[in-house]
Amino acid sequence: MSRGVVTGRIPETAIEKLRAEHDVDAWMGSESIGREELLHRVAGADAVVSLLTERIDAELLDAAGPQLKVVANVAVGYDNIDVPACTERGIVATNTPGVLTEATADIAMGLVLMATRRLGEGERLIRSGQAWKWGMFFLLGSSLQGKTLGVVGMGGIGQATARRAKAFGMDVVYQSRSELDPAIAAELGARRVDLDELLTVSDVVSLHCPYGPATHHLIGAEQLAAMKNSAYLVNTARGPIIDEAALASALRDGVIAGAGLDVFEREPRVHPELLDLENVVLVPHLGSATVETRTAMAMLAADNALAVLSGDQPPAPIN
Repeated sequence: MSRGVVTGRIPETAIEKLRAEHDVDAWMGSESIGREELLHRVAGADAVVSLLTERIDAELLDAAGPQLKVVANVAVGYDNIDVPACTERGIVATNTPGVLTEATADIAMGLVLMATRRLGEGERLIRSGQAWKWGMFFLLGSSLQGKTLGVVGMGGIGQATARRAKAFGMDVVYQSRSELDPAIAAELGARRVDLDELLTVSDVVSLHCPYGPATHHLIGAEQLAAMKNSAYLVNTARGPIIDEAALASALRDGVIAGAGLDVFEREPRVHPELLDLENVVLVPHLGSATVETRTAMAMLAADNALAVLSGDQPPAPIN
């Protein structure tokens, strides 16, 4: 019987599915597993089911040993995995695309609404116990109808976010490595542009691109300065795509109107200047945080691991 290691808490249904066929060592601590404990546990494993909080690098792969066949990440992003190191060792790496598309798009659109309508500010005002009174100019925000959404990275989540924005009466432009299928582009009324044009014309910029060397600090001081001073920036992709220090300065100085962030450059730490600003919405990486989505992610990761251990093609290979 093969041995699998699950590096963090995942829904029990996925663990039961793995245990039906294999011996499984699952970390059940409320906190993330420590590095030394992780290296100890993976020794001799045939499969590692990993969370994005764990770094799967050459050190870990070597600690596991040459029998390791698969690393199944319970996430669509896989910047925590050294994919070339896996490939070099003949280890299959997998992820969980598709199943978290709608949930993450919901969060993106929620952040758009919270930022543009200043809902976070209003909620903090109520909870603080401060006196307030309705007035014509009280907490005025910005409407979405007739405005332009700029989507950076038009994969499944970007398309789902654009679909929601269209329902709010927004126009859509996008920047992506490849052209949208003409039928989808027509459905969304989406026009492909380069990043410079997208930043210039958009009233809301929403980031949905993968993270890697090419997208590290893709949005920095120069890009923020290119945006309208009435524009908003939303990020549900990966934190380091934005230079947080530059964003804090831009928000403080009125270079852009506001922002909504679900992910951060050095999670769980948030740039301290952002914490003091009213015009940014901050939520703790909730993009896929529904019972249904997290269960589907864990089940797909289990299916990926089981397929490789059985000698079959996994549903969602990376390498």
